[in-house]
Amino acid sequence: MNRYFETLLMLTLALGVFSPPSFADEPQLAAENVRFPSAGIVLAGTLVLPPQIVAAVVLVQGSGPTKRMLGFANALAKQGIATLTYDKRGVGESGGLYVGIHNAEPSNLQLLAQDAACAVQELTRRLPSRQGPVGIIGFSQAGWIVPLAAKASPGIRFMVLWSGPLATTYQQLRFQHLTQEQTDFWDHHTESEVRADLRAAGDDHIPFGDTDPLDALKDLSIPGLWLFGGRDIYVPVNLSIERLSALMAQRKPFEFKLFPASGHDLDERDAFPAAIEWIKSTAARLNPGP
Repeated sequence: MNRYFETLLMLTLALGVFSPPSFADEPQLAAENVRFPSAGIVLAGTLVLPPQIVAAVVLVQGSGPTKRMLGFANALAKQGIATLTYDKRGVGESGGLYVGIHNAEPSNLQLLAQDAACAVQELTRRLPSRQGPVGIIGFSQAGWIVPLAAKASPGIRFMVLWSGPLATTYQQLRFQHLTQEQTDFWDHHTESEVRADLRAAGDDHIPFGDTDPLDALKDLSIPGLWLFGGRDIYVPVNLSIERLSALMAQRKPFEFKLFPASGHDLDERDAFPAAIEWIKSTAARLNPGP
């Protein structure tokens, strides 16, 4: 493999650095370990149920070898949001293989989207008869995975993306190659430089095929919220917002919130309340009371 692209592929593992905040469990929450099949293997996770359900979600991780995110699931359940979180394929108690350096290949993204869709089916099957709408929350690399899962799963009625790119996988890798994970990157570079670099690389070819989230998003009409950090060094946020805004101009029910001082790991003191408020208001619109 071309050494340049091998470096880019290694950099994409950084998309798994997002770590949701940890919150204390609540005695009234009911937690149940679950197992469910997907593409020839069995995934293991935990379903956390609140006493009263206003909505329900599946959590989809970033690119790292991430186990189930119980802290985040508990925090959501405290807000009335039933949550299924599972160990990623090949991680923890889940079967299959975790794909490392090739995790951005279209075939792997499709496989992870299938896992997410199966998790949604399992969540829906286990929910009580009276429930709110079922959605999906994804982190980082899930910006490519969640739209694929939502397109394949009519039961998904909303989606929330934390630092999820709307760039293609190639644009994403180019951007990470440029930033080189420098935390002070935006102190010394401008958006114009970033765009110039992406344009200069426009004729290069990614060796394993490109994935564009817009291919799935253009066919979706479910509400979606994207949360971005203005100082993100892993996701080209301004490019993502530009592409998202074009979809919004076509009357897609999408929204975004930008937190200028945050990086890829969004400040949960801002992002978490924003996500909760949006989910609850969206659930009320989707399932209006009598």
